[in-house]
Amino acid sequence: MRILVTGGAGFIGSHFVRALLAGRYGSADGTHVTVLDKLTYAGDRRNLPAHHDRLDFVRGDICDARLLHELLPGHDAVVHFAAESHVDRSIDSGADFCRTNVLGTQVLLDAALRAGVGRVVHVSTDEVYGSVAAGQSDEGWPLLPSSPYAASKAAADLVARSYWHTHGLDLSITRCSNNYGPRQHPEKLIPRFITNLLEGVPVPLYGDGRNTREWLHVDDHCRAVHLVLHRGRAGEVYNIGGGTRLANLELTQRILSLCGADRSAIRYVADRKGHDLRYALDGSKIREQLGFTPRVPFGSGLSETVAWYRNNPQWWKPAKAGTAGDHGNQRQEARR
Repeated sequence: MRILVTGGAGFIGSHFVRALLAGRYGSADGTHVTVLDKLTYAGDRRNLPAHHDRLDFVRGDICDARLLHELLPGHDAVVHFAAESHVDRSIDSGADFCRTNVLGTQVLLDAALRAGVGRVVHVSTDEVYGSVAAGQSDEGWPLLPSSPYAASKAAADLVARSYWHTHGLDLSITRCSNNYGPRQHPEKLIPRFITNLLEGVPVPLYGDGRNTREWLHVDDHCRAVHLVLHRGRAGEVYNIGGGTRLANLELTQRILSLCGADRSAIRYVADRKGHDLRYALDGSKIREQLGFTPRVPFGSGLSETVAWYRNNPQWWKPAKAGTAGDHGNQRQEARR
């Protein structure tokens, strides 16, 4: 089986690729992976094996139709992780988010359709549902995105659904809760707070810290995506929740404790524009239909994540300084 993984040098995509090649989802014999990644600031070639006979790396843009039409023939499936994903950046400027997340998805799906790709998984986010005042958002919940990032992902979801409905593309959509784990770019909350504390720098907490998020370890997320790839039904959406919901202040206190700091390290800052108060996913569909349940307890997962950043400053310091990513890679590299 040949699988194209877009955004495969990023945090989640690279974890999926490493696990797949290592046979963690069952036998990997015969599975060949092509990673397509633009290597923006959030993509890093170091996240992938330096050499592997079943991995090809291609540096490129999912908006590049010519490249995709050359690349996709011969692939059996696409797992589409590539996206601009940082809410704060989307508030500053939404253009890159609309281009990559919406146009890029359309260009990719058009190329997959023309190449006769047999299966596509489009990876999305719980943020498309907007703030959930009470209860849990299931897959039929209205799409009410609040940020330009979330709006671009909701639009991409609708584009993806249209390729299933109109063209019969065998496509499923996943919507996950907030991910955490090793190798996450330090612009995101958990790695930013961890690395700040490791450097003796205060952590900036939005508003009063009451905003609540649901947390999912990246390993559980990728395992669920693999399940959907092989067992999910065309045209279906699958929520992937972690089950652990914490106010940001409570999460911050846990990180402080693991890093040997106290509440004096918190700096309350002005709240983000349009900041959603609460996310909560109903993950019963993927549990009942595909048998998925998260395996990584949040307490141990967070502790292991802190330990990884403590032990790998050579990875996150360049990422935090904005110097990671390229490392001299050419546009296309053949078998690695």
